[in-house]
Amino acid sequence: MRLRSLCVVVVAAGALLACATPTYNYQSAATEISAPPLNIEATAMVGDNMLQQGKYEEVDAISLRETVKVGTIGTYTFSPGHYVKRGQNSKGEFYNQSNLPGSGSVTTGAITDPFESLLLEPDGTTLCGVSVFGAKVCRNNVDVRRTKVPNLTADAFQQTLIYSGRVGDKINVGYREFSGNLARPAFNNDVEYDLGDSKQIGYKGAVIEVVEATNRYIRYVVRQNFNPATR
Repeated sequence: MRLRSLCVVVVAAGALLACATPTYNYQSAATEISAPPLNIEATAMVGDNMLQQGKYEEVDAISLRETVKVGTIGTYTFSPGHYVKRGQNSKGEFYNQSNLPGSGSVTTGAITDPFESLLLEPDGTTLCGVSVFGAKVCRNNVDVRRTKVPNLTADAFQQTLIYSGRVGDKINVGYREFSGNLARPAFNNDVEYDLGDSKQIGYKGAVIEVVEATNRYIRYVVRQNFNPATR
């Protein structure tokens, strides 16, 4: 028997079947990155970012640590991983699998209607699978954890300076660019600075004053950030 013929409220074998219509009204917000703050001394170890600037998006999500199976006749199985938010209404919050790293996946039972969405009910522990016909099957007392995952969209962009160590009076700094989740090798560069000439170093508008530099760490103050990026 398929879920679309059971879109009524019944309780059987511990499973709740009812109706739910997913709502897709969620929008993630872009977060600006600028670290460390200007004019405050910071320390970076070799291989660490000295300066990071750009923006990215974080998406609200839920995380499952164990496999969760909902339903008895028609079933959905949710693997461990995260599921990103798609919307919410009075029935609860709707989530789904994604192409982001660490996403969980959904397996549909042999006699189950096609899957549409996960529903987390307002109690925060009842997790349901919703079919394309609006029928849902649920399981109570699920260990559901709220989290956020980076949404590496094409609009995301970051610039970084990386400390690569000191040899004599010279320090080495690497410049890296990332667009979405992809590095931009054509724009990467490794630069050597002679501290005997100046304690201030600069790249693409960023100005850094070096307080102390060793082959393990650098103490420094960012005086100016990168110029606005052109992509």
